[in-house]
Amino acid sequence: MRAFRRLCITAAAVFLVLAVLLNIVMMQQQKTADGQYRVEAKRLADEITETGSYDLSKYPHITGLYTGDHLYQSDEHYLIIEAGGTLCRAEYTLGSLRSMIITVNCILGALFLLMCGVFYYIWRNVIKPFGSLNEVPQELARGNLAVPIPEQKSRFFGRFTWGVNLLREKIEDDRQKELSMQRDKKLLLLSLSHDIKTPLSAIKLNAKALAKGIYRDAEKCRSAAESINARADEIEHFVSEITKAAGEDFMSFEVTQGEAFLSQIIAKIHARYAPQLGLSGTEFAVQKYADCILSCDSDRLGECLQNLIENAIKYGDGRRIELAFDKMDGCELITVSNTGCTLEAKELPQIFGSFHRGSNAAHIQGNGLGLFICKRLMSLMGGEVYAEIQDGCFRVTLVVKLA
Repeated sequence: MRAFRRLCITAAAVFLVLAVLLNIVMMQQQKTADGQYRVEAKRLADEITETGSYDLSKYPHITGLYTGDHLYQSDEHYLIIEAGGTLCRAEYTLGSLRSMIITVNCILGALFLLMCGVFYYIWRNVIKPFGSLNEVPQELARGNLAVPIPEQKSRFFGRFTWGVNLLREKIEDDRQKELSMQRDKKLLLLSLSHDIKTPLSAIKLNAKALAKGIYRDAEKCRSAAESINARADEIEHFVSEITKAAGEDFMSFEVTQGEAFLSQIIAKIHARYAPQLGLSGTEFAVQKYADCILSCDSDRLGECLQNLIENAIKYGDGRRIELAFDKMDGCELITVSNTGCTLEAKELPQIFGSFHRGSNAAHIQGNGLGLFICKRLMSLMGGEVYAEIQDGCFRVTLVVKLA
């Protein structure tokens, strides 16, 4: 806000300085024009002396020439000259520069007031509301979800503050879900670990008895071995429950199924990535397609495409990224491909797993969730996703149902 104040003061000062300089220039011109009538009066006197006649049309500042008894009686500006031995009254006009100066200054004053009004409008509707939101992102980053977000009715920031409030609510909701999930998993693990102790104790007892030769009868030895095997099955079951709990969804996905035009989704993707890829020298090709209505969540489908393009940027060779389209069995096929694939074909079945990273990702930052998220979102939208390697290009295809 201080910078904006300095900008306003500087702009006002520059405007006033320029206005003063313009007035000085116009005043100089006025003085020059005011002296012009004397020159014309001298030329008029010379013409009368030489020719005995005159033509006032040659002298724009002289309005009349008079002689007689009332030589000095006039309400107009005049100058007494001697022409041909006779005193004459030459009336003159000072021109229209003074009225022009007044008009120009009125215009400059109106422009100055307009400039001040514009600056005040910007300060009130843009700078001040934005200044009240400066601390909000930092507080959210620190985890302070109770930071007050002032409501803004301004058409510039009303939607922004509404979106920030939604973001805060989403973060709070995700935090509560995460805490609930962690609590449930902890309780489950504690319960399973407690349940494991019972069969584990039985196994240890039977194993010690067999080791010490307590059971002389072969039938009892066989029964002890069967008990160990049964208890081991119980432990295996508990381990599978732990594995299942550990592999349960750690991310919640919400999909709002609706309808969207393919062209709108592709236009957003192109507007987002075309400038970026153009600067990096990567060819971004969008093949021709027939516009259609898709049955999907447009935001989630856009998120899937973004994940695929981000992967293409990270793992491709930077030469070409392409979007291709096809239709099959009432579905729209959207394929994202990139050149320079270094992934081995045998790894394709695992790439959609959570936290899985291919052999080509050793020196590239990432968490192995991009394709996993695509898989889950496409499944929730009633679609599918699959990947393949063709001619050194990595291709991922989203199968989206047509509306």
